[in-house]
Amino acid sequence: MVPGPDGPLSAGLELPVAARALVVLAHGAGAGYRHANMENIALAFAARNLATLRFNFPFMEAGKRRVDSRSVSINAIAAALETAHAVTKLPVFLGGHSFGGRMASHAVFELGLDVCGLIFCSFPLHPQKKPGVDRATHLEAVRLPMLFLSGTRDALAERVLLEEVVASLATSQRKAELHWLDTADHSYKILKRQRVESPDVFAEMAGVAARFVDQCLD
Repeated sequence: MVPGPDGPLSAGLELPVAARALVVLAHGAGAGYRHANMENIALAFAARNLATLRFNFPFMEAGKRRVDSRSVSINAIAAALETAHAVTKLPVFLGGHSFGGRMASHAVFELGLDVCGLIFCSFPLHPQKKPGVDRATHLEAVRLPMLFLSGTRDALAERVLLEEVVASLATSQRKAELHWLDTADHSYKILKRQRVESPDVFAEMAGVAARFVDQCLD
């Protein structure tokens, strides 16, 4: 459990024996920490010796459909980060799927959380059919390495726009990397017959994340 700001939050920890870092992963707006996608990410990361701590946001813990406010969300992330530091001395990265990843970036931006980097799984750059970059404007002030793992069919991240955002973030002082998951959509569903890479999209994500973590820790 994570001692959240308004009560305990259910959580899950994957801690492989040879783990070299831990990633705090926040879930998206539509499903909690035990959703198949979150579990698949955690298991794939564990296979690459990356520990993960997943947790529920308060709205999910309470069985509500409407997501929490930004302030509640970032405080829950901060609580999860404290738990991560309490259970391990490993270097800690922060991120999550969709809404969770976006809130993780706001937690760093607004609360100044001390982590090694950010890992975004399907960063929701804009609402569906409403392309824009307003959701990424705060990232310019975040002085941490960032990895974006996005599907080429993600309706919430128009390819040209996301590429421009990541390119603008990458500087000599800050690492920003974008990896496209071939044929994957926002929820990691792939077109198996058209996909060039291995069909296991989660293994691909974990491999890229492991390399990113190693580069950040060198």
